[in-house]
Order: sequence, then C-alpha cells, then structure tokens
Amino acid sequence: MALPLTAETLARAPKVLLHDHLDGGLRPQTVIELADEAGYRDLPADEPEALGRWFRESADSGSLERYLETFAHTVAVMQRPEAVQRVARECALDLAADGVVYAEVRMAPELLTTGGMSLDEVVEAMLDGYAQGSREAAEAGHPIVVGTLLCAMRQADRWVEVAEQVVERRGEGVVGFDLAGPEDGFPPDRIPEAIAVLDRADAHRTIHAGEAAGIDSIVAALDGARAERLGHGVRIADQVPVDGPLGPVAERVRDEQVTLEVAPSSNVQTGAYPSLAEHPVDRLHRAGFAVTLNTDNRLMSGVSATSELTDVARTFGWGWDEVQTVAERALRAGFADDAVRARIATEVLRPRFDALRA
Repeated sequence: MALPLTAETLARAPKVLLHDHLDGGLRPQTVIELADEAGYRDLPADEPEALGRWFRESADSGSLERYLETFAHTVAVMQRPEAVQRVARECALDLAADGVVYAEVRMAPELLTTGGMSLDEVVEAMLDGYAQGSREAAEAGHPIVVGTLLCAMRQADRWVEVAEQVVERRGEGVVGFDLAGPEDGFPPDRIPEAIAVLDRADAHRTIHAGEAAGIDSIVAALDGARAERLGHGVRIADQVPVDGPLGPVAERVRDEQVTLEVAPSSNVQTGAYPSLAEHPVDRLHRAGFAVTLNTDNRLMSGVSATSELTDVARTFGWGWDEVQTVAERALRAGFADDAVRARIATEVLRPRFDALRA
C-alpha cells in the first residue's frame, strides 16, 4: 500500500533539480554574516527572519526593479573566495537535507568579479564549496551529486570566457553552459564565437528562454544556441491550447522532448502567471512535454524542492506516478556523465520511490 502523498512523504522522496541559482539560495543568516565580514552596510534588515521576509516580499512585490534589487545584496556579499565557497557548501548541504539527490546549480561567475576575483578563482571556489558540502552531506546520510552550470550574462560580452571555463573544467564538476539575463534584445547567438567554443567540444548547454519573452525566444535558443534544455520555457504554453492542435514550435519541443526547467512559484512571483492554479505546468505535463520541477531562487521565492513539489501535487492532484516520472525525467536530462546518472537511478531514485510506494 503506497504511502499517502503529503508534504511529509514528499520530503522523503528523492528529488532532482536542474534549475537552481546559487546567488538566489543563500541562508539569510549567511547573508548577514558575510555582509558583516565584507563591511557591506546596505542590507535592509539585520535579523535573519526579517531579512528572509524582506527577500520574499520584495520578490513577490510585482516590481521587477525590487526583484532585481534582491540579487544586488546576495551578489555583493559573495565577492571573496571564502564567501563563494561557504555559499556553495551550504547550498549542497541544504539541497541534500531536502532530499535532493542530484542537482545542477547555476551561477554567472562574472557577477562575482567586481571585488577582484578572476573567473577562474570564482569557479574554483564554487567547485571547492560544492565538493565539501557534498562530502559532509554524504557523511550525514544524505548523498548528493552537484553539477555546476556556468552562466554568461546576455547583456555582457564575456560569453567566450565563460564557455572556455565550461570546456576546461568539465572533468572537475562543471557540467554545462547557460545564458541568463534579459531575453529581449540579446539573442543567444549574439556572440557566435562562444557557441562555437561549446560546439567544438560538444559541451552541454541550457538556455534561459520562454520566461519573460515568448515563442521567438524559444526558437532562438534552439536554433541560435542549440539548447538541449530550456530554462523555464513555460511560454511554450502560448502554443498549447486547452482544446485544439499544438502550434508548430510547441509540436517540435514536445516531439523532440526538449526538457523544460519549470519553476512555477518563480513564474507566479515575476508575474508570468497570476496564480499556481493558472500556471501551465500540469497542462504541459499531461500534453506530453518533458516537464521538470525546479526552485529557481530558493531564498527569494521562499521555496524548497519539497515545497514546490508539494504545492504542484496538491494543486493539480498529482500522485506518485507523476512525482516519480518528473524526477526520473529530470535525471535523464542531467548533464553529468551517463554512468553517474545511471548509478543514481538504480541505487537511489528507484529504491527510495519503491519504498514509498510499497
């Protein structure tokens, strides 16, 4: 007899995250302590509970300017190697404690260079932190594999440098490339040399698209950057009517099983959809799209992998079949080596789901 699907049982379920931003997932206490160490005096609150509430309320305000301001604070306190390492270590520990067994965490290293670090030093600090946190999590009985995605900012011109870091550090924990930042006006083939660097090395890439912008941004990511996955990608729903045939791009994305890194709470916060009930995540899943569930920014959205899964399951009536399908689909879409993902599937994912469904 399967256990009932509740927040408590979902907390025990193994989870896979493909879209989680390092600078969007700090612990409020860590933000305060790092700010104190760095002499940063612009935090809007100096007590963890109040600061966490400020982040959530600002992200939920409907103001893009206020939403972006939240990242100004987290990035400001991460401008030293030891700060980056601490945040990455705590990220691995927090995800593992939440039942995440495989995660790909992304960060734009160029955002952490204003304090004097090089891209190389930023990436090194992230990798060290993830490795340390993963070791500690395993010792505590919560094994996790963390892969690093390196973002280039669309509006900046450091794409080639970031792509080179992806290629050079593939054997050290970096698993792929991403483009983040404003979609409108900054197409994903704006700097073709960067895409060529990735192509020559057959390096993985996921591209933010179909979040703030629509179908055209999805086409550009697929054709201009040869994206294997779409960061968010939910605007594909513009071509997925409740009744009627799919539009041509939607049909392509479904038929090619392009993975959608969907983050429902984040989409509601940024105004893409008015509520979770009106979010297309369930409609896309039931229409056969390769939907995965993600946190995006755990601090700003006040979410965890468990809470996101719980809210979606409760809202749309999902059962264990849907929960396991989404987890296995996300693992298959991961950029880690095939052997790593196969081991997680056979030794961790399926046995733990079998125990919950027995």
